[in-house]
Amino acid sequence: MGADAPKQFRLLDGVPVVVFTLRRLAASPLIGRFLIATHADEIGPLNQRIAAERFSRPIHVIEGGDTRQESVAKALAEVPQGTELVLVHDAVRPLVTRDQVERVVAEAQRCQAAILGIPAMDTVKEVKRASLPEDVALITATIPRERIVLAQTPQVFEAGLLREAYARAAADGFTASDEAALVERLGYDVHVVLGSERNLKITRPGDLEIAEFYLRHERIAAEVGR
Repeated sequence: MGADAPKQFRLLDGVPVVVFTLRRLAASPLIGRFLIATHADEIGPLNQRIAAERFSRPIHVIEGGDTRQESVAKALAEVPQGTELVLVHDAVRPLVTRDQVERVVAEAQRCQAAILGIPAMDTVKEVKRASLPEDVALITATIPRERIVLAQTPQVFEAGLLREAYARAAADGFTASDEAALVERLGYDVHVVLGSERNLKITRPGDLEIAEFYLRHERIAAEVGR
């Protein structure tokens, strides 16, 4: 993001993005408790900020790892036995809706593993960069758009299945960019529930401006609907 503060602590509507995201997730009564993995030096301040929100369900802030996979593994170790489903969500996807959460949870209840995703609108190219300048790539294939979706979160899995996927990845030294990939390699089907472009991941400076725009639009729509 090119800023001093990590992106999850940048302000959206006057509150840290991670807190805004928690508010959105907490709108669904299906989620019984929350685990947030973060850097060790952020645990105290984040706990204080969350306490001020007075959420009605338990929220535990724990020390994460150097990667997403390590952080989720540490959080997963804190999930109580007997938990039916585990929902993994990016702290920097603040505009997730209750409807999206509940649709992907319902699908995971039905089929063990489900994620949100959106169709690819652009033409997708497979490329290689070997022996080429850093800013140049060579197209090796064109992938049909109907076969491509852009993965989002929440990603929801039966707790036992996700534990198995993480244990196998740790044993094999396998690293993936999301939980679905870990479950896929066990041979399980992962279903994709339609998400939304508004469920964006704040990664670049302009993404925060887009989130503010979508938020204003939501509020205008809510006022008109009254």
